[in-house]
Amino acid sequence: MTMDVKSGAPKNGPTSGGPQECAGCGKQITERYLLKALDMFWHEDCLKCGCCDCRLGEVGSTLYTKANLILCKRDYLRLFGSTGYCAACSKVIPAFEMVMRARNNVYHLECFACQQCNHRFCVGDRFYLCENKILCEYDYEERMVFANMAYNPSTIAQLKRQASHLPVSRRPV
Repeated sequence: MTMDVKSGAPKNGPTSGGPQECAGCGKQITERYLLKALDMFWHEDCLKCGCCDCRLGEVGSTLYTKANLILCKRDYLRLFGSTGYCAACSKVIPAFEMVMRARNNVYHLECFACQQCNHRFCVGDRFYLCENKILCEYDYEERMVFANMAYNPSTIAQLKRQASHLPVSRRPV
């Protein structure tokens, strides 16, 4: 549900668009600005969230109603929003919390990290979703190399031959 800010309370009677009665306090609205929400008019101070008492005209142009309550977005989601579970830690994610998404998986911000080395991703970092796990670029490539070797045993033999021809260096102790 959205609300409108109207400028100037008209001076004529109610049928011709005159001063409006506030749905919150029942008094005439004589201030320069009034809010229209739920097909009713409100003083700016009277249109408040039923939970946290924040002035809804100050927190945005959207309000929520349910069970005869007028709510801000945060309280609506806290009370009635659906929660989910973090794909990394399996703990509940409250509906109002910021999250990261990768395909169908949802993560707490602090859980959105490589599940192999725990590297926290920054904006612009590449990550991969492999077998439903988030991996950094390095761990993904390493996993792909080992997966390739598992499917191609001749690669292992070739790597062993190459390793046997490497020079041995001795370091002083």
